[in-house]
Parts: sequence; C-alpha cells; structure tokens
Amino acid sequence: MKTVKNYFLLVAVLFFVSINNTNAQGKEYVPLLKLNNGLEMPQLGIGTFAISYEQAKEACLEAFSKGFRHVDCATAYRVEGAVGEAMKESGIPREEFFITSKLWVSDYADGKTLASIDTILKRFQTDYIDLLYIHQPIGDYVNAWKEMEKAVASGKVRALGISNFDASKERFHAIVDHMKIKPVALQIECHPYAQRNDIREWVKPYDIVIECWYPLGHGDAGLLSDPAIKTIADAHGKSIAQIILRWHTQEGFSVIPGATNPVHIKENISIFDFELSDEEMTTMRSLNKDKRFFNVTLEQLDSWADR
Repeated sequence: MKTVKNYFLLVAVLFFVSINNTNAQGKEYVPLLKLNNGLEMPQLGIGTFAISYEQAKEACLEAFSKGFRHVDCATAYRVEGAVGEAMKESGIPREEFFITSKLWVSDYADGKTLASIDTILKRFQTDYIDLLYIHQPIGDYVNAWKEMEKAVASGKVRALGISNFDASKERFHAIVDHMKIKPVALQIECHPYAQRNDIREWVKPYDIVIECWYPLGHGDAGLLSDPAIKTIADAHGKSIAQIILRWHTQEGFSVIPGATNPVHIKENISIFDFELSDEEMTTMRSLNKDKRFFNVTLEQLDSWADR
C-alpha cells in the first residue's frame, strides 16, 4: 500500500514540475540586486534609447515574454507611453515590473519637477515609478533632487538615482553627501573597454549600484570582435555579446542593453546559465582601455542646461 502511495505521489510531483516547466518555457531567470534602500532590482534590464515609439513597444512586449521585467527609460527618449502600453498589454501584474525613467534638465526648475513626474506616471499608466533618475548633472539638479524626495514621500517614486554624474565628482558629492535620500544607482557608460574603475571607487562607500549603458560599446566593431572575448565565447558556446553582458553581471553591475531584434533580446537574457571562471574574468579585466564612446565634457553638458 505504501508503495502505491509513493508511486502516485511521484506521479503528482512530476506532473506539477511538468506544468511549471511548460509555463516557464521561454522565460529566463534574472537575479535581483539589493539596493541601499532595501528594494530589489532585476540586475538585467532592456534599454529604450534611440528607438522609435513603435519599436519600443514591440521590443518591450518581446522582452517581457522572455522574462525581462526591468525597463530603462527617460523623458528625453519620448517612449514612456510605449513602455506603459506594453506593460498593460502584457497582462503581467504591475508589481512584477521594475520601471525606471529620467528627468530631463527642463524638468529641474522649481515648480516643474513634480508636475513632470505626474506626466511620466500618466504615460506609464501606473501610480508609481520604481526608480527615477536625474538624467544629467546640470542646471538646478539640487532643486530637482529635493522635489524628487517629495515624490518618494508621497509614494509616487520608490527610489532615486543619478545618471552621468561621473562628469563631476563635486556634483556627485553634492547629492550623495548632502541630500536626505541617497541615490541607489549611478548610470554611466561602462563596458570592457571602459571599465570605470575610478568611478567604482566613488560609489563604494555609499553602496550605490552602477548601472551600465552602452554595455556593448555602442556596437563598436572592435569590441564585438575582440579575439580574447571570442576565445571565451567559443569555450562556452555563447556569443561575444553574451560574454560581455555576463562579465557585467559578475562584476556586480546592473546592465541595460537595448535591442529590438527578437533574436538579440533572447540572447541578451540568456546569460545566467553559465559562469565565467576567475581566469576568464581576469582576461576580461585586462581589456580595459578607458575608451569611452560618449565623450562630452562637463562644459558641453552645462551648455545643454538651456535646451
């Protein structure tokens, strides 16, 4: 009798596993990063920079079907509405998503910041933003931060971050040392050819996550055909892009590659089924050239303040 019971128990377990595997088919696992305010953020997200409204919507829908839940956006990208439409059409509960956006400098002025946040919420068709960044360290960014803190207090924003503050150490410290709410993340250009070791030292005392844009070097042909990375890729049966993204995650970064091609979207999220060895990580670290692809001085950034 006991044998029969065990048999039926085994059948039930196998059936349950089968159903869950079927439901999870095509959806990849993405680890979570614990932020310094206690929130958890998916380590990998999809970026929406420099694509059309329709491309953003279709890319997000495709990404959601593959397991992405973290989307990086910005008011300046003009696709927040597309992301909101994709979220709604996906049928996925809002609480599963981690949605970020960035305020542009025109939203920093007194009286504009909170109104701009309300506009972003309407575009996303949601009542809160998971993470809101200051896009550039220019204009009245201190005032903007203080207004953003009010949005956190009212529940409209869950966490605050800074973007491109690597342009000025003084302005970085103006936020991290003097504001009530500390940034949970710093968005900067970062990839194997520009590993930003100096900026990584800046954020360490504050437990700030570095989130990397241009993680594939803005499509740089040299990086995407680098022979050292190709050797590692061949050893794992992965693409060079996958090795680069895996390097980012093993360094502890958050990473937000953009993609509109369904093949690339699937490839970008399929990076957690293998690990780079210590030797391979050493090889990747040796590729640093401090070679950035977005080279704008602080003076040039300041000139954008009136735009």
